[in-house]
Amino acid sequence: MMATEANAKTPTGKVNWVLFNPKTYATILYFLLSLPLGIIYFTVAITGLTLSIGLTPIFIGIPLFFGVAKLLNGIVNFEQSMIRQILGLPAAPAASYTGNQQSQSGQTWFMRMVRGFDGGLFIRNLLLVLLRFVTSIVFFVITVTVLSLALACIALPAVHIILMNELQLDILENSFFSYFHIDWTYNQQYLLYVGVGAVLYWIALRVVNGLMQIQRRILYVDEPYQSAHQTVPYQDQIQSSVQQQYYELPVEQPSQEFIQPTYRGEL
Repeated sequence: MMATEANAKTPTGKVNWVLFNPKTYATILYFLLSLPLGIIYFTVAITGLTLSIGLTPIFIGIPLFFGVAKLLNGIVNFEQSMIRQILGLPAAPAASYTGNQQSQSGQTWFMRMVRGFDGGLFIRNLLLVLLRFVTSIVFFVITVTVLSLALACIALPAVHIILMNELQLDILENSFFSYFHIDWTYNQQYLLYVGVGAVLYWIALRVVNGLMQIQRRILYVDEPYQSAHQTVPYQDQIQSSVQQQYYELPVEQPSQEFIQPTYRGEL
């Protein structure tokens, strides 16, 4: 029951009213910055791994390798937190490290690095950074293309008027209306282009929000919530079983053979 309520209260991160929602424009800014950030992440990952492997014979490569693994984990956590901020998701549940810190208090920094290294997590973070580089290029191209097409249709009337007044250049002279022999005035064409541009702009915003949901799943943004929700039913099950055992303990009744009637002696 508690797990169901927790799932119901957790925001889904879906964006409604895309045209007037600040999350939509934050998502556009994220994808515009994704290309340079993806290039930086890819360069840091490849350079760090190459240097750590090349410098392994002189011992510098080993701590450098663990440092690169820590850096990749930080990059993935930074990307996840940025997507949570854009979509309005709650912060990831913080794990408790008090016992781990106490056990590592007497160790050197190198031993703490070695004991804190997780091979599976390192491979996953490396693949996520490489995939982030690929998706940054693809999503950047898609975002710029759909937005440019929509804004071009909306701005076409203003551009046509400026070019006609300043350079006497008619960019609508050989439009598709002339190919189909449709005799429309410039004002009618302006209304059509603006209407088509508005529809394309709405579609572009929907596409951008859909790309953000794909990026959210690629980077495992919901993984901390799922692991936290999985522990709640387990704890509830343990608590209910303990309570059930406590309340269902058999109550020992006094045996009838030990109950002897007492008689008041006659005076």
